[in-house]
Amino acid sequence: MAAVRPRRKSRIRILPIVGYILLVLGVAWFFQQQATTTIVFARHADVDPSVPLASDPPLTDRGRKRAELLADFLADVDVVSSVDAIYATAAKRTQQTATPLATRLGQRLNIDDPYNVERLVRRLFRDRKGKITLVVADADVIPPLIAELHGKNPVPAVGPDDVYIVTVPYYGKVKTLRFRYAEPPAEPSASGSDEATKTSFSPPP
Repeated sequence: MAAVRPRRKSRIRILPIVGYILLVLGVAWFFQQQATTTIVFARHADVDPSVPLASDPPLTDRGRKRAELLADFLADVDVVSSVDAIYATAAKRTQQTATPLATRLGQRLNIDDPYNVERLVRRLFRDRKGKITLVVADADVIPPLIAELHGKNPVPAVGPDDVYIVTVPYYGKVKTLRFRYAEPPAEPSASGSDEATKTSFSPPP
């Protein structure tokens, strides 16, 4: 009766293959677990154009309506936890724009200076990595912030109803998305209101 040969060599040859597969699976799991950081940028809502911004004007009635519409748009931006943090500047116009959403989500506003672009981006990745953060600022500083995140550069002019969403994965390409939320209804002019209240009469034949 022939002796059964040991299979030790076959097992030795299989071990590197199993090890390689486990390594690949481990690397894939690692990258999947690395969180994507999402930063949402919105311009402040309407202020009186006749008042210099240096005077720190508050929002107009239309601006307050727009801020509510922005809150409607962003309240459920993420199906799990919505926006995790909200940043505004020291100006009334940005804080009043961000307040409706902060109130709905039970969050406080984080006040910062977006014109210190590099420092703000470092702070966001230090404190909000893997989260969804809203930054409300003036229109002119939003493109530099997006560029610092390696998003699309240059971006079109930031309109009053524009929302830019920049997603920064742990590994891979940064994506920049632009959305527009609903405009508040136009405010009737005084002359238009007067005309609406007039009743036309035809002279008798």
